[in-house]
Amino acid sequence: MLLHSCCAPCSSAILEWMLSNGVRPTIFYCNPNIFPEEEYKIRKQEITKYAEKLGLKIIDDDYNHEAWLDFVKGYEKEPERGKRCLMCFKYRLLRSARKCKELGLEEFTTTLASSRWKSLDQITEAGIWAAEQVGGGVHFDARNWRKGGLQERRNQLLKENGFYNQRYCGCEFSVPSAQD
Repeated sequence: MLLHSCCAPCSSAILEWMLSNGVRPTIFYCNPNIFPEEEYKIRKQEITKYAEKLGLKIIDDDYNHEAWLDFVKGYEKEPERGKRCLMCFKYRLLRSARKCKELGLEEFTTTLASSRWKSLDQITEAGIWAAEQVGGGVHFDARNWRKGGLQERRNQLLKENGFYNQRYCGCEFSVPSAQD
């Protein structure tokens, strides 16, 4: 399985659950939405360090913020959980679906579905759409990663590992929302 990862805190409990349930995922760090690039690098360093600790393979996608901006163009003023977020999810999950197919894997999922700040409906829509775009037997696992105590475990692992925990989603358009 390919696991699209947004950051170490959101990935931690999911990875723990996967490993304890016989799933050894390949982690795909695809987050060209993150701004500035320094923030991207900090989050990438955290998930890379954690993947190494767990002995898991991590693949870093290209940081192409300009391509992401082009994809969400026209939605910049949308509120959090608005159409911009749906477009952002589509962009990142399409890249994830393509990577999944390229690696010969059949299934992918995302840590985005662990965040209480994100719309599960949008994530599911984007993941299913992305899988349909690549075809060829690639399936999106639309799991709700908030259930089964995973949200609480995430918070424990965040403290235990001393993860850097960002205060905003990632894009420059989400920064004002983080300050509310």
